[in-house]
Amino acid sequence: MMACVRWAALLALAPLVLGAAAPANATPAAAPRLTASQPAQGAIIAKPKVITLTFSDAMAPAQTLVSVVMTAMPGMDDHGEMLIRNFTPTWSNANRTLSLALRQPLTPGSYDVRWQGKSSAGQAVKGLISFQVR
Repeated sequence: MMACVRWAALLALAPLVLGAAAPANATPAAAPRLTASQPAQGAIIAKPKVITLTFSDAMAPAQTLVSVVMTAMPGMDDHGEMLIRNFTPTWSNANRTLSLALRQPLTPGSYDVRWQGKSSAGQAVKGLISFQVR
């Protein structure tokens, strides 16, 4: 009899242990996505002083990383990637918009803005935009 009670208790806990506690029709929350950027993906622009990323959901600033990388320079065929560190990040729009204020405008070349992070609800997101400065 005691063995039956133990098995019944284990079976009652199985959905919690196996992660099946959510209803079968529950829809997982959508991961945040980039809704806008300045410069835009593929843009060719003159020396920007600010780079802006806008997300569909509030992001967790402490868990969001961004880098600006020069990927090519005119006249240098073997130019390796160069990390650009001369910016100050600020969040606005209820942590949906990240602005990178550059201390100096970007010089001519090709650039990637790469990011990864989590929304305030904990969903992971990552991506990049590429653009050129003339």
